Amino acid sequence: MKKLNEILGTEFPIIQGGMANIATGEFAAAVSNAGALGLIGAGGMDAESVRCHIRRCRELTDRPFGVNIMLMNPAAPEIAKVVIEEGVKVVTTGAGVPGRYVPAWKEAEIKVFPVVAATALVRKLAPLGVDGFIAEGTESGGHVGELTTMALVPQVCGETDLPVIAAGGIASGRQLAAAFALGACGAQVGTCLLVSEECPIHSNYKQAILRARDSDTTVTGRSAGAPVRILKNQMSREYLKREREGAPLAELEQFTLGSLRRAVFDGDVKTGSLMAGQVAGMLHEIRPLRAIFEELCTDCRATAQKLAEEI
Repeated sequence: MKKLNEILGTEFPIIQGGMANIATGEFAAAVSNAGALGLIGAGGMDAESVRCHIRRCRELTDRPFGVNIMLMNPAAPEIAKVVIEEGVKVVTTGAGVPGRYVPAWKEAEIKVFPVVAATALVRKLAPLGVDGFIAEGTESGGHVGELTTMALVPQVCGETDLPVIAAGGIASGRQLAAAFALGACGAQVGTCLLVSEECPIHSNYKQAILRARDSDTTVTGRSAGAPVRILKNQMSREYLKREREGAPLAELEQFTLGSLRRAVFDGDVKTGSLMAGQVAGMLHEIRPLRAIFEELCTDCRATAQKLAEEI
């Protein structure tokens, strides 16, 4: 099977996660220019904002890039049309089933990679002509499922002959090598890019990730059917306390309303939603995107060679 970089025309077999309020057109262009596939995160945008970010990204790079569409976004139907009108070549989707949009995207020759957290969606979407799947384990930051990457990726690979991209818990070459060993053709990464020089989040957010230890993330929203992994802070502790006490959804939503924007733009590390995966504890310095991608792939090859010699 082809590696992800061969499928997408990128240098590295890596795509950037579609991080809402973070993955701007400028950041996506920076990721693409660094050799991976940059994605514009349309989760918190309306259709015309997405159009502007696509055009901005195209001004800044001549390399492949894509758009991530969170299907729970009320503007998703309009955004689905914008990516066609603007000639986007890659779309990833999350938080929903993209079946209604896939035929039009495929007619426009867009490569479509839905994010899946279980195999049921694979069986439903494979016959529609999608190009592959992003199997995202619960280790990832933001919206999560329940299966770990180690358990999910091989089961998704067992359900389909289409390319599978591993996501969740990947921030080192050893973890990238493990993704290939599980049957993936490449990886999607997000948390390790939050501490890149080019990432536009507030410096307080970056420093919170750099200070994080292995057990410093938690998941809110399970009772509401919308689990989200974030760094532990004042907001998460209060949220989880009220969630355990059976607080109504309307009250819980008051904790998270606007919380991601507060973290990203204002640097509010107390009441903001600091979305991050479990690999946050592995991140200790701010580096250029290019250095992050090069190290991931160099260490992956070294790991694979060492294993070949030892097994």
